[in-house]
Amino acid sequence: MKLSALLLIAAACTSNPSDPITEIKGTWGGEDAGLIASDTSAHVHIGCTLGDTSTPIRPDATGNFDVSGTYNVDAYPIDRGILHPARFTGTVSGNELTIKVTLVDTGAQLGPVKLVRGKEPKMGPCPICRKPGDRSSRGAPQLLIIDFR
Repeated sequence: MKLSALLLIAAACTSNPSDPITEIKGTWGGEDAGLIASDTSAHVHIGCTLGDTSTPIRPDATGNFDVSGTYNVDAYPIDRGILHPARFTGTVSGNELTIKVTLVDTGAQLGPVKLVRGKEPKMGPCPICRKPGDRSSRGAPQLLIIDFR
């Protein structure tokens, strides 16, 4: 009897793959789009644009999320350093995530794009789109950013 009670408790403590994701973490990739998220922030690329949140992405019980951050739609070919206030919205279900970025000040939208957890983002020829810490150009010309402030 005691052994069966322990087995029931152990079964209740294991996670079910269909359990909802409570926090988006890791690398999520798709075609010309990617997301790298930690427990404190997230970094998004859609094409040759990029944005950041300063908070984690935590979906609600139905998998929907809405996080504020900043977004740069002029990152390539010349980064003018213009950051727009933005909303990162979407849905996560299992290993798939759909994300859309809306610039708060202009109403412009990027996406939605579909991403897969653990998949390497397949970025196009944009030289700004690299993994954090990777300084190689992967055959693309080097992007030189000069701060004139």
